[in-house]
Amino acid sequence: MSLFLSSLPYWVTIIFLIVLPTMAAMYGPVLIRRRIAFNRLAANNEIAGFYFGVVGVIYAVLLAFAVIVVWERFSDAETAVVQEAGAAVAIYRLTTAPAPEAIATRAALENYLKQAIDKDWPQMAREKESGDANQALDALYAAAARLAASTSAPPAVLTEMFRQLDSIVQARRIRLHLATGIVPSILWVGLFGGALLTVGFTFFFGTENLAAQTLMTGILSIVVFTGLFLIVSIDHPFTGSVHIGSEPLQLVLLDFGHG
Repeated sequence: MSLFLSSLPYWVTIIFLIVLPTMAAMYGPVLIRRRIAFNRLAANNEIAGFYFGVVGVIYAVLLAFAVIVVWERFSDAETAVVQEAGAAVAIYRLTTAPAPEAIATRAALENYLKQAIDKDWPQMAREKESGDANQALDALYAAAARLAASTSAPPAVLTEMFRQLDSIVQARRIRLHLATGIVPSILWVGLFGGALLTVGFTFFFGTENLAAQTLMTGILSIVVFTGLFLIVSIDHPFTGSVHIGSEPLQLVLLDFGHG
């Protein structure tokens, strides 16, 4: 569900996650007032207010925790892409020798970057990975191994080249993993269940001015579901309107002169 919501246009997601729940929440006090008399609701305001304070704090902590974790993982995905681009530049600089094996390694590196941009990113938007990019990465490793076996380059250069190649693999695995979503299913149950209970709690307060109560419930609903909207928007870092693009890798190809 979060992948579906993340892939929708901004305005559609806002309607599903903020507008419709808020409209339903504002109708709640009216519906309850039709079934339960004002006097019966008002009699419980004091104790209900205390309980609502506890419920509100607990849910606020849960929501804040989820927002912080999702934002940190989103930043991790962005950092992984930048690290992958940096490692690619380092490998290209380390293989500038005119030997055929070095030229082949650079060509394999360029091909991998093109496959990652053209194939990995569209697949990550669907929580998948590209087989073509996997093959291109295997070919890059094979080219680097041939270079190491046939060249007279200093061992320190070869060691650094393979270290940077390992960095590419690790960074790619991080972005592929985070592309599948950050928030686990059980936490989604707590977030949406807590939102419904927190907003629904306000239905059972009794105020003489029903319009004012309805408005306050709507404001609370907007705040709560806006938090959920933020989480959904960045839960899949490579999907939807708010996503991490392949620009760092594209800039690397431009730096190579093959963009």
